[in-house]
Amino acid sequence: MADSNEMIINLVVLGKTQTGKSAAGNSLLGSADFESRLCPSSVTTRCSLGRSGRILGLLRRNGREAALRVRVLDTPSYPHSALSKEQVRDTLRAALAQHFGEEGLHLALLVLRADLPLCPHESDDTVQLIQELLGPTWKDFTAVLLTHADKAGEAGYSEETYLHSASSTLLSLLSSVQHKYIFLDNYNSIIKEERNIVLRKLLNFIRRNNYQVFKHRKE
Repeated sequence: MADSNEMIINLVVLGKTQTGKSAAGNSLLGSADFESRLCPSSVTTRCSLGRSGRILGLLRRNGREAALRVRVLDTPSYPHSALSKEQVRDTLRAALAQHFGEEGLHLALLVLRADLPLCPHESDDTVQLIQELLGPTWKDFTAVLLTHADKAGEAGYSEETYLHSASSTLLSLLSSVQHKYIFLDNYNSIIKEERNIVLRKLLNFIRRNNYQVFKHRKE
Protein backbone atom coordinates (compact mmCIF):
# COMPACT_ATOMS: atom_id res chain seq x y z
CA MET A 1 0.00 0.00 0.00
CA ALA A 2 1.28 3.49 -0.84
CA ASP A 3 -1.38 5.70 0.81
CA SER A 4 -5.01 5.41 1.85
CA ASN A 5 -6.20 6.22 -1.64
CA GLU A 6 -3.78 4.08 -3.62
CA MET A 7 -3.13 0.34 -3.88
CA ILE A 8 -0.04 -1.39 -5.25
CA ILE A 9 -0.19 -5.01 -6.41
CA ASN A 10 3.02 -7.00 -6.82
CA LEU A 11 3.13 -9.76 -9.44
CA VAL A 12 5.75 -12.12 -10.85
CA VAL A 13 5.44 -13.92 -14.20
CA LEU A 14 6.90 -17.45 -14.47
CA GLY A 15 6.94 -19.99 -17.26
CA LYS A 16 8.77 -21.78 -20.03
CA THR A 17 10.52 -20.20 -23.02
CA GLN A 18 8.23 -18.56 -25.61
CA THR A 19 5.07 -18.80 -23.52
CA GLY A 20 4.72 -15.02 -23.65
CA LYS A 21 5.82 -14.07 -20.11
CA SER A 22 7.39 -10.75 -21.06
CA ALA A 23 4.54 -9.84 -23.43
CA ALA A 24 2.05 -10.64 -20.66
CA GLY A 25 4.00 -8.42 -18.28
CA ASN A 26 3.90 -5.58 -20.80
CA SER A 27 0.14 -6.03 -21.21
CA LEU A 28 -0.42 -5.82 -17.46
CA LEU A 29 1.75 -2.70 -17.20
CA GLY A 30 0.35 -1.04 -20.32
CA SER A 31 3.89 -0.44 -21.52
CA ALA A 32 6.84 -2.03 -23.30
CA ASP A 33 9.19 -2.39 -20.34
CA PHE A 34 10.22 -5.95 -21.16
CA GLU A 35 11.87 -7.24 -24.33
CA SER A 36 9.53 -9.62 -26.14
CA ARG A 37 10.30 -11.22 -29.49
CA LEU A 38 10.33 -14.53 -31.33
CA CYS A 39 13.66 -16.26 -30.79
CA PRO A 40 14.92 -19.87 -30.98
CA SER A 41 16.49 -19.43 -27.52
CA SER A 42 15.38 -17.92 -24.22
CA VAL A 43 15.21 -14.12 -24.53
CA THR A 44 15.08 -13.06 -20.87
CA THR A 45 18.28 -13.77 -18.93
CA ARG A 46 17.73 -11.73 -15.74
CA CYS A 47 14.88 -10.53 -13.56
CA SER A 48 13.53 -7.09 -14.32
CA LEU A 49 10.92 -5.01 -12.48
CA GLY A 50 8.37 -2.94 -14.37
CA ARG A 51 6.03 -0.36 -12.87
CA SER A 52 2.77 1.02 -14.20
CA GLY A 53 1.53 4.55 -13.74
CA ARG A 54 -1.56 5.37 -11.69
CA ILE A 55 -4.56 3.47 -13.04
CA LEU A 56 -7.98 4.94 -12.28
CA GLY A 57 -11.47 3.50 -12.60
CA LEU A 58 -10.85 0.08 -11.03
CA LEU A 59 -10.96 0.73 -7.28
CA ARG A 60 -12.97 2.56 -4.68
CA ARG A 61 -11.83 2.92 -1.08
CA ASN A 62 -13.70 4.68 1.71
CA GLY A 63 -16.29 5.86 -0.79
CA ARG A 64 -13.72 7.50 -3.04
CA GLU A 65 -12.05 6.49 -6.27
CA ALA A 66 -8.63 5.00 -5.59
CA ALA A 67 -5.65 4.60 -7.89
CA LEU A 68 -4.06 1.25 -8.70
CA ARG A 69 -0.37 0.74 -9.42
CA VAL A 70 0.91 -2.53 -10.85
CA ARG A 71 4.43 -3.85 -10.41
CA VAL A 72 5.51 -6.88 -12.44
CA LEU A 73 8.71 -8.87 -12.05
CA ASP A 74 9.72 -10.45 -15.37
CA THR A 75 11.88 -13.55 -15.01
CA PRO A 76 14.10 -15.89 -17.05
CA SER A 77 12.29 -18.93 -18.41
CA TYR A 78 12.40 -22.17 -16.47
CA PRO A 79 13.93 -24.36 -17.84
CA HIS A 80 16.26 -21.95 -19.68
CA SER A 81 18.27 -22.46 -22.86
CA ALA A 82 21.45 -20.93 -21.40
CA LEU A 83 21.06 -20.91 -17.61
CA SER A 84 20.92 -23.89 -15.28
CA LYS A 85 17.84 -24.49 -13.15
CA GLU A 86 19.88 -23.59 -10.07
CA GLN A 87 20.97 -20.28 -11.62
CA VAL A 88 17.39 -19.34 -12.49
CA ARG A 89 16.13 -20.39 -9.04
CA ASP A 90 18.82 -18.41 -7.22
CA THR A 91 18.26 -15.35 -9.42
CA LEU A 92 14.54 -15.49 -8.72
CA ARG A 93 14.92 -15.84 -4.98
CA ALA A 94 17.26 -12.86 -4.84
CA ALA A 95 15.00 -10.69 -7.03
CA LEU A 96 11.85 -11.54 -5.08
CA ALA A 97 13.57 -10.68 -1.81
CA GLN A 98 15.00 -7.47 -3.26
CA HIS A 99 11.82 -6.12 -4.86
CA PHE A 100 9.03 -7.65 -2.77
CA GLY A 101 10.80 -8.51 0.48
CA GLU A 102 9.18 -5.66 2.39
CA GLU A 103 5.74 -5.29 0.78
CA GLY A 104 5.27 -8.93 -0.23
CA LEU A 105 4.07 -10.70 -3.36
CA HIS A 106 0.35 -10.80 -4.19
CA LEU A 107 0.38 -13.32 -7.04
CA ALA A 108 2.73 -15.55 -9.00
CA LEU A 109 1.39 -15.84 -12.54
CA LEU A 110 2.16 -19.17 -14.22
CA VAL A 111 2.16 -18.41 -17.95
CA LEU A 112 0.99 -21.12 -20.37
CA ARG A 113 0.06 -20.95 -24.05
CA ALA A 114 -3.62 -21.40 -24.80
CA ASP A 115 -2.85 -22.36 -28.41
CA LEU A 116 -0.82 -25.43 -27.39
CA PRO A 117 -2.13 -28.46 -25.49
CA LEU A 118 -0.69 -28.97 -22.02
CA CYS A 119 0.63 -32.51 -21.93
CA PRO A 120 1.35 -34.60 -18.81
CA HIS A 121 4.41 -33.44 -16.82
CA GLU A 122 4.95 -30.47 -19.18
CA SER A 123 4.47 -27.81 -16.50
CA ASP A 124 5.97 -29.88 -13.68
CA ASP A 125 9.29 -27.99 -13.62
CA THR A 126 7.65 -24.57 -13.31
CA VAL A 127 5.07 -25.74 -10.78
CA GLN A 128 7.87 -27.28 -8.71
CA LEU A 129 9.76 -23.98 -8.90
CA ILE A 130 6.70 -22.08 -7.63
CA GLN A 131 6.31 -24.60 -4.81
CA GLU A 132 9.95 -24.10 -3.81
CA LEU A 133 9.61 -20.31 -3.91
CA LEU A 134 6.24 -20.00 -2.15
CA GLY A 135 6.17 -23.08 0.06
CA PRO A 136 3.08 -25.03 1.15
CA THR A 137 0.67 -22.12 0.57
CA TRP A 138 1.72 -21.75 -3.10
CA LYS A 139 -1.79 -22.52 -4.39
CA ASP A 140 -3.19 -19.48 -2.58
CA PHE A 141 -0.71 -17.17 -4.30
CA THR A 142 -0.68 -18.67 -7.81
CA ALA A 143 -2.86 -17.95 -10.85
CA VAL A 144 -2.57 -19.18 -14.45
CA LEU A 145 -2.27 -16.83 -17.42
CA LEU A 146 -3.25 -18.50 -20.69
CA THR A 147 -1.58 -16.43 -23.39
CA HIS A 148 -2.19 -16.49 -27.17
CA ALA A 149 -5.91 -16.74 -26.41
CA ASP A 150 -6.60 -14.81 -29.62
CA LYS A 151 -5.34 -17.82 -31.58
CA ALA A 152 -7.67 -20.13 -29.69
CA GLY A 153 -10.48 -17.70 -30.50
CA GLU A 154 -9.55 -17.71 -34.20
CA ALA A 155 -9.83 -21.50 -34.09
CA GLY A 156 -13.43 -21.15 -32.91
CA TYR A 157 -12.98 -21.69 -29.18
CA SER A 158 -14.70 -19.58 -26.58
CA GLU A 159 -13.31 -19.77 -23.05
CA GLU A 160 -16.07 -22.21 -22.12
CA THR A 161 -15.60 -24.55 -25.09
CA TYR A 162 -11.82 -24.34 -24.70
CA LEU A 163 -11.97 -25.56 -21.12
CA HIS A 164 -14.51 -28.23 -22.08
CA SER A 165 -11.96 -29.62 -24.57
CA ALA A 166 -8.82 -28.99 -22.49
CA SER A 167 -6.49 -31.76 -21.38
CA SER A 168 -6.97 -33.33 -17.98
CA THR A 169 -3.47 -32.05 -17.14
CA LEU A 170 -4.53 -28.44 -17.59
CA LEU A 171 -7.87 -28.92 -15.83
CA SER A 172 -6.13 -30.54 -12.87
CA LEU A 173 -3.67 -27.63 -12.66
CA LEU A 174 -6.47 -25.04 -12.78
CA SER A 175 -8.33 -26.93 -10.08
CA SER A 176 -5.23 -27.01 -7.87
CA VAL A 177 -4.95 -23.20 -7.97
CA GLN A 178 -8.66 -22.82 -7.13
CA HIS A 179 -9.62 -21.97 -10.73
CA LYS A 180 -7.68 -18.72 -10.73
CA TYR A 181 -7.01 -18.33 -14.45
CA ILE A 182 -7.15 -15.59 -17.07
CA PHE A 183 -7.17 -15.80 -20.86
CA LEU A 184 -4.91 -13.16 -22.41
CA ASP A 185 -4.59 -12.18 -26.06
CA ASN A 186 -1.06 -11.95 -27.38
CA TYR A 187 -1.28 -8.62 -29.16
CA ASN A 188 1.68 -6.31 -28.67
CA SER A 189 -0.53 -3.85 -26.80
CA ILE A 190 -4.02 -4.80 -25.64
CA ILE A 191 -6.57 -2.02 -25.54
CA LYS A 192 -7.28 -0.24 -22.28
CA GLU A 193 -10.69 -1.89 -21.79
CA GLU A 194 -9.27 -5.41 -22.16
CA ARG A 195 -6.40 -4.59 -19.81
CA ASN A 196 -8.85 -3.32 -17.21
CA ILE A 197 -10.85 -6.57 -17.44
CA VAL A 198 -7.66 -8.55 -16.74
CA LEU A 199 -6.67 -6.28 -13.84
CA ARG A 200 -10.16 -6.57 -12.32
CA LYS A 201 -9.83 -10.36 -12.39
CA LEU A 202 -6.43 -10.18 -10.71
CA LEU A 203 -7.85 -7.86 -8.05
CA ASN A 204 -10.65 -10.35 -7.47
CA PHE A 205 -8.12 -13.17 -6.98
CA ILE A 206 -6.23 -11.01 -4.47
CA ARG A 207 -9.49 -10.13 -2.70
CA ARG A 208 -10.43 -13.82 -2.49
CA ASN A 209 -7.10 -14.38 -0.74
CA ASN A 210 -8.01 -11.65 1.78
CA TYR A 211 -5.27 -9.35 0.41
CA GLN A 212 -2.60 -11.58 1.92
CA VAL A 213 0.96 -11.29 0.61
CA PHE A 214 3.85 -13.72 0.55
CA LYS A 215 7.07 -12.22 1.87
CA HIS A 216 10.46 -13.34 0.61
CA ARG A 217 13.18 -12.86 3.17
CA LYS A 218 16.63 -11.68 2.17
CA GLU A 219 19.23 -14.30 2.96
